[in-house]
Amino acid sequence: MDIGRMFMVGFDGTVVDKKHWIIRAIEEDHLGGVILFDRNVDGSVQNISSSAQLQELTETLQEYGSGRLLISVDQEGGKVCRLKDCDGFPETVSAETLAGYERQEAIAAAEKMAATLAMHGINFNMAPVVDLDLNPANPIISRYGRSFAADPEKVVRLARIVIEAHHRAGIGCCLKHFPGHGSAGADSHLGFVDATSAWQDEELIPFSRLIEAGKADAVMTAHIINRRLDPQGMPATLSRPVITGLLRRKLGFSGVVVSDDLQMGAICQKWGFAEAVRLAVLAGVDLLVTGNNLDRREDTVKVGSQCIQKMLDRGEVDADYIKASLYRIEVLHKRISGKLPWNSNRPTA
Repeated sequence: MDIGRMFMVGFDGTVVDKKHWIIRAIEEDHLGGVILFDRNVDGSVQNISSSAQLQELTETLQEYGSGRLLISVDQEGGKVCRLKDCDGFPETVSAETLAGYERQEAIAAAEKMAATLAMHGINFNMAPVVDLDLNPANPIISRYGRSFAADPEKVVRLARIVIEAHHRAGIGCCLKHFPGHGSAGADSHLGFVDATSAWQDEELIPFSRLIEAGKADAVMTAHIINRRLDPQGMPATLSRPVITGLLRRKLGFSGVVVSDDLQMGAICQKWGFAEAVRLAVLAGVDLLVTGNNLDRREDTVKVGSQCIQKMLDRGEVDADYIKASLYRIEVLHKRISGKLPWNSNRPTA
């Protein structure tokens, strides 16, 4: 089994060659995907500086990945935008702004963004955000206009416009942040966030409706704690009741479950990387993301893959469990490449 395909990692560099560790991870460890950033946390350029440069980078990555690499960005629009107009890319608008557009104007804006990604070799967008705008004091969702609205029906309507525009461009999407981050009062990038008292059942509606409609290619987990959903108080990313119990069994999601960045404070302040990988896999995560922004690690894929292999060796999970995750990731690839239709969330051989 190519366990490395269960990982998506970030790296430094606007140009890569055989000497770069990310290429070794692709060739030797069978890395499944990369996530690109325009700037590091210190403000320096990380992966994206211009249109021509980005096209060359993604072409090189896919050459080494034999065309089977997921290349992703967080291109929500507005404040959360990796392909920025200051670097020569078309300007984008936030989810909040898009929600104020008439339908045809919203479709045109979504198609423009998707076309830009496709032209630059991006095949997987970590968007749209389907969190409800329930807390104006939320420092990471409401503050940056990342939510379409507080009304779940409006969120579903706008999310479908964005998703369908991406699908027409051959790009997969990832709903985030399950089971809902919009009501929370803190930022899980920085540390533990307990949303138990603030979270509302209606935060599940966008996820549920989009899954039912076959518009959920992938779902990203939040690192928030919600004791109503997991009495043990595990962050959703590491919670089997939340991922396998609620998302998989109750909501019927059969696509790819993507972790939020395992280096974020809500995870790394309590668990080491290998343990976080172990718990996320046991919870039901398929694709494990490490941004490598906060902690530069060139051994992410190797260490993570070894961790999962040890789980297999110890009998914590069986081979079929891991094969199911790899299969779901492969199905996503087939949808992106046009070998399977977008309008179904049921894996198909």
